[in-house]
Amino acid sequence: MNFWIVLVLAAFAAGASAQSCSCETSKWAVCDGTPCVCTILVGDNMKQKLDCTKLIPKCFLMKAEMYRAKKGLSTRTNIGGKPDETAFVDNDGIYDPDCENDGKFRAKQCNNTEECWCVNSAGVRRTDKGDKNLVCDKLVETYWVRLQLTHKPVNTPVDAKQLKTALADAIHKRYKNFNKDLVKDVEYDPEARLIVVDVKKEKDNRQHDLTQMAYYMEKDVKVLPMFKDQEKFEPTVGSQKLEMEKILVYYVDEEAPTFTMKNLSGGIIAVIVVVVLAVIAGLLVLFFAKRRESQRYNKAQQREMEAM
Repeated sequence: MNFWIVLVLAAFAAGASAQSCSCETSKWAVCDGTPCVCTILVGDNMKQKLDCTKLIPKCFLMKAEMYRAKKGLSTRTNIGGKPDETAFVDNDGIYDPDCENDGKFRAKQCNNTEECWCVNSAGVRRTDKGDKNLVCDKLVETYWVRLQLTHKPVNTPVDAKQLKTALADAIHKRYKNFNKDLVKDVEYDPEARLIVVDVKKEKDNRQHDLTQMAYYMEKDVKVLPMFKDQEKFEPTVGSQKLEMEKILVYYVDEEAPTFTMKNLSGGIIAVIVVVVLAVIAGLLVLFFAKRRESQRYNKAQQREMEAM
């Protein structure tokens, strides 16, 4: 009898262990074993071990997303403005990054091509693209992130005074106890339903990673959550939840990016060329108009001298 009781208890314990062996912070993770080990596929037969007690590093998530896209698996179907003149957004989108063992981006990225560029700690390009001889001295830290959010229409007006506390609490709760004190400023435009959140740390702070939180939130709003739990980021202000429908993320690094004209898209360059040509055309018209006026004046002066 005791044998059967022990067997049942052992089976129950094994079942409970299997249920608890999961990864809350990544819906694509596969977990098994005792002790529980969670991994994510980042290439053919390439598994990346994860620490599911924390937000998964953005570099690992991007590699997994690229791998899934190549295999045809599901991945993912921009008041405010720039917080600083050096701020920039991610205009390149997702690529297959090179990661350090701890999940940080390598300073130089090439996306398995002959073309390379330098990135910040968010993995976002901060230089023009070059060849494989491009030198990226170090990984520049992003210390300030501006989240520009738009919420869906609500039934009652949003209390702007409660908004900062509500957002800080929601960020802290959803993104693995993210330090709410780093949520520095919140601005709100009720007519545009626009919320601007500045999340900032000291420039020498390496304890907190703003970019992981921003990436998880971007997925929450734009596509589908990266979490196993598919609830979205919806802060509660008063008695109503704010459901977000748009997000734009600006990055401010400890050192300014080094983009040049080569970084501009063809459309932007075309606009600049048109404006420059228009200015030149205007100057030429003005020049010839003054020249004709001068010629008329000289001819009139000559006729007056002849009459005398």
